Amino acid sequence: MTDAARLDGAALLRSVDAQDAAAFGAFLTDDATFLFGNLEPVVGRDAIVAFVAQFFAVLDAVSHDVEADWWSGGRRCMHGRVSYTRADGYRLEVPFANVLDVTAEGRVSCYRVFIDNSALFA
Repeated sequence: MTDAARLDGAALLRSVDAQDAAAFGAFLTDDATFLFGNLEPVVGRDAIVAFVAQFFAVLDAVSHDVEADWWSGGRRCMHGRVSYTRADGYRLEVPFANVLDVTAEGRVSCYRVFIDNSALFA
């Protein structure tokens, strides 16, 4: 089994869709790096959990529909569509691609989200 295969990608995205920042953080290494769209990188599990919790605070719902999920060596890739619903009812659906560097223990050391969700904040 490859390192990336040890990571339960579906469970990771369920933690996001449940808007559970602490559960999301459990998938990360202590020194993980999180790159979300064109924002500045966030480094460290605690900082990432705080960042993600702040992002979830403006949303009523998040839902991922994964179209493909594969790995090569220690890297896992997932892409599909994600739907966001803000507290005011505005809904946005956009494509996403996640590229995750995964340790031998199955934890994410670098989480890259390629997305344009700028309309969510326009």
